[in-house]
Amino acid sequence: MNQTETPNDTDLSIQRDVQDELAWDGHVRPGEIGVAVNDGIVTLAGTVESYLARVAAQDAAHRVRGVRAVANEIEVQVPAFESRTDEDLARAAVEALLWDAAIPNDMIDVSVSDGWVTLTGEADWPVQRDSAERAVHRLSGLRGVSNQITVKSHPVPSDVRKQIERALTRSAEVDANRIQIEVAGTVAILKGTVRSYIEKRAAEHSALLAPGITAVENDIEIDPWL
Repeated sequence: MNQTETPNDTDLSIQRDVQDELAWDGHVRPGEIGVAVNDGIVTLAGTVESYLARVAAQDAAHRVRGVRAVANEIEVQVPAFESRTDEDLARAAVEALLWDAAIPNDMIDVSVSDGWVTLTGEADWPVQRDSAERAVHRLSGLRGVSNQITVKSHPVPSDVRKQIERALTRSAEVDANRIQIEVAGTVAILKGTVRSYIEKRAAEHSALLAPGITAVENDIEIDPWL
């Protein structure tokens, strides 16, 4: 933090930057989302017409320097002309999953209630679970997604922590020296401090790719003033 700035000045600066980033993002219409910032924690509120816009607004806020976390309180209200029956939305979700090469056929089950898609089933790897959720984000008429997909257990190599460390070292987005790794069963636990949410997420993604790891407990803190 600049020595001439107070914490409140910093929050106001982050608020302006988030507002500018939202205006820059083509998925969000100007003025439809309110932004509040307290100690680097951004709260987004308002109403958008698609789930894609809700996710895009959250991603936009995370891209801003100084943001430590985002509370997404945006509601999705689908316009009448874009509304779909649950049956139509379920069919569209199934088609979206079938067209995604990263997701094996018949791996995921889809259910829909009042525009909310729930994904269940068992994936071979965490990246497949995440790909399934992303595959349905862009569906029109979607109000929300609940990802309840589990991941199959695989043997965890004895050197998996070293493998994750090497992966973080290779990454151009991560300062591996600031991250500590623990492994508990099939869960990788990440600790330490990084400069941005983008770096925090990049570290999590690298750990999820490790053989045998089914989940990541990401306890990395964000300090943009490192």
